[in-house]
Amino acid sequence: MAAARVILRDRSAVVCERCVVADRPHTRLRGLLGRRELPAGEGLLLRPAGAVHTSFMRFSIDVVFLDRDLTVVGHVDGLRPWRAAGRRGARAVLELAAGERARRAIAAGDRLALVDGTAS
Repeated sequence: MAAARVILRDRSAVVCERCVVADRPHTRLRGLLGRRELPAGEGLLLRPAGAVHTSFMRFSIDVVFLDRDLTVVGHVDGLRPWRAAGRRGARAVLELAAGERARRAIAAGDRLALVDGTAS
């Protein structure tokens, strides 16, 4: 798994200071399982993915659905454990700590980019 920063392209605002990119079957399957929390500023980018579940998780997360160009196509705030969510047209999912999506003002139509050595 590679780590990167995620920024909003249009505003150059940092969305996630440390984002792990899960782009292999095993890393996508594992996701955030086994973690006790997801600290503010950290995230997990699952790709390809159009849906997520929080089975066996211990905490809520914000879920940002992205198309293949990393444009936001939807979100779910505070997805609790033992729930699932997905969006039509999503090709990647950014998981953030609960409350981070609103705090970072991420909205539908925002274009994201990966920086620090990871191509988008």
